[in-house]
Amino acid sequence: METLRRRLPGTAVYVTALLLTAWWLKGQPVAERARFVRHNSSNVHHLDVGKWWTLFTSGLVVDGVPALVGIAAVAGVLGCAEWRWGTLRACGVFVFGHLTATLLTEGALWLMHVVHLPGVPTRTRDVGISYGLVTTAACLLALAAGRLRRYGLPLLATALTAALLYDQELADVGHLVSLALGCLAARTVWLRTPFGPARTKPVAQDPIDAEASPGGSHSAGNEGIGAPDRRGAAPTGGC
Repeated sequence: METLRRRLPGTAVYVTALLLTAWWLKGQPVAERARFVRHNSSNVHHLDVGKWWTLFTSGLVVDGVPALVGIAAVAGVLGCAEWRWGTLRACGVFVFGHLTATLLTEGALWLMHVVHLPGVPTRTRDVGISYGLVTTAACLLALAAGRLRRYGLPLLATALTAALLYDQELADVGHLVSLALGCLAARTVWLRTPFGPARTKPVAQDPIDAEASPGGSHSAGNEGIGAPDRRGAAPTGGC
């Protein structure tokens, strides 16, 4: 457990925050839970009045699935990404997917609201972990090898498309956007190059050059009279 905590600090902190929020919400009355979700939704109204912090606080609430199921999914996907890529890159991909998918979906509604299109929802319930989760999972699959990449990514895309056709909700559009963002992130140099300086394979020194170099352990002039040559020649003593 100590090794996991050291290797996965970002996952540990985020999962702890999700658990604490879910535990607190479970102990609140229904009206208080609804008020909390309403005030932390990153919807058009909040973006319009400058409550940009809801872009971050909306990711602290598990919505759409049981809390423990969603938190377990975050622990598995984000933990796997952090183990493979490191804390900075894994958390960067998760936050990139959450923020960008939210801004694209809610931004589209905001534009429709600006041009006064009728029926545009401005105070929607928009909280959850799914955008960042889908982006990270898609990025992991896109960078995987073999059958996992060949079949995993199309299966995820098929499932998200089927959900959109069935529910036809804004969040389902955001999930497909998150999928595309994960595939886009997988093509960046930032995720394809390892941290730290490049390690070059040492070149073996030629044994003859090693003898001739000043740093060699023995030189030709220090060998005893009649000692055999290192290249296999006969002793050089006189007749």
